Amino acid sequence: MITLNVQQLLNEKGKTRYWLVKALDSNYETVNRLCDSASSAIYLETIEKLCRIFDCTPNDLLTIE
Repeated sequence: MITLNVQQLLNEKGKTRYWLVKALDSNYETVNRLCDSASSAIYLETIEKLCRIFDCTPNDLLTIE
């Protein structure tokens, strides 16, 4: 199973979900799914945006269990 570490990265940066909505130019529903690791699919473009926003690599963003 692959999980997203978006909420963990937000916590480490001291940022809020509202901040991420603005940074991704997205909406609350999408960000909540990403933060709760409840998305069944994610676009590569979104992964790239998240990596740029958090200044991280996909390895930091995703965990394979």
